[in-house]
Amino acid sequence: MIWLARDFISENIFHQSFHHWRIAIAVQSPKYATPALDKGLEILELLARSSRGLTLNEMSKAMGRTVSEIFRMVFTLEQRGYIASDDNDRYSLSLKMFELSHRQQPLKSLVVTAMPLMRELAGRACQSCHLVVYHDGRTIVVSQVDSPGPFTFGPKVGTLSRLTDTASGTILLAFVDEAERTRMIAAQIRIDGELEIDAALLLRQIEAVRSDTGVTWPSRRNHGVTDISRPVFAANREVLAALTVPYVERLDRLQSPSLVAVQEQVREVTLRLSELMSFSGHNTLQ
Repeated sequence: MIWLARDFISENIFHQSFHHWRIAIAVQSPKYATPALDKGLEILELLARSSRGLTLNEMSKAMGRTVSEIFRMVFTLEQRGYIASDDNDRYSLSLKMFELSHRQQPLKSLVVTAMPLMRELAGRACQSCHLVVYHDGRTIVVSQVDSPGPFTFGPKVGTLSRLTDTASGTILLAFVDEAERTRMIAAQIRIDGELEIDAALLLRQIEAVRSDTGVTWPSRRNHGVTDISRPVFAANREVLAALTVPYVERLDRLQSPSLVAVQEQVREVTLRLSELMSFSGHNTLQ
C-alpha cells in the first residue's frame, strides 16, 4: 500500500512538472508570438499616455518603427473605432474601450445601481453629480447626471484626472490601506494642467477625509465651486467609487438647497448606494 501511494505521488508530481514545462516552452516559443497584436497594443498604450494625441510620424518615432510598419494597424484601429483622428491628423483614443469596460459586470452593476439614486440626488439638490472610479493611475468619470434646468456644471463621462487633483481622487486614496495607497500614487500618470501637491499636506488631507468620511472643500480647478464627495463601499468596506457634487450656488433659484443640505443629501445617497452594493457596515458611517 505504501509502495502504491509513493508511486501515485511520484506520477502526479511528474505530470505536474511536465505540464508546467510545456507551458514554459509554449510561452517562450516564437511560434506563439503575435507581432501584429503586440503592435496594436503598443499603439493603444502609447496614445493612452498622450494628452494631445499623436501624428503617425510621432508614433513611429516613439515606437522605434517606420510609418509603413504601423500605418495599416493605425488604419484598422481607426476603422474599428478604437482610435480617432482630428483635422490635423493627430490620433487619440476613442471611448470604445471605456464603453467595453462598462460591459464588465462589476462596473456595469455599479453604474446601473447608481443611476436612479444619482438622478434623485440631482433633482433634490438642483446640482449635477458624477461617479468616479480609480483606473490605472488615474480617476475616470463613469457616470454623470446634469442638474435640472438650463445650466449645468460638471465633468463629462470619460474625463480622466490625477488622484491628487480632485476631491474624488482624495476619497479613493483615503479608503484603501497604506500599501495600496502608495502603489496608486506611484502609478499616477501625468496629465496636462495637473496640480502639484505637497506630500505632507496630502497625508493630512487623507486623515481628515477618513475622520469625516467625506470631503467638502473648494474645488482645486474652478473658482466658485465647492466639491462635496463621499465614498461608495462594497462588501468588507472596499471602496468602489466616489460620488461627487460640484456645488455651485444658484442665484436664479433662491429656494435651492443650501451647501449643508446638499452635504446631507450626498451622505444619505452614498449610504443607500453602499448598502445596495452589499456594504453591510454602512451604519458605522453615519
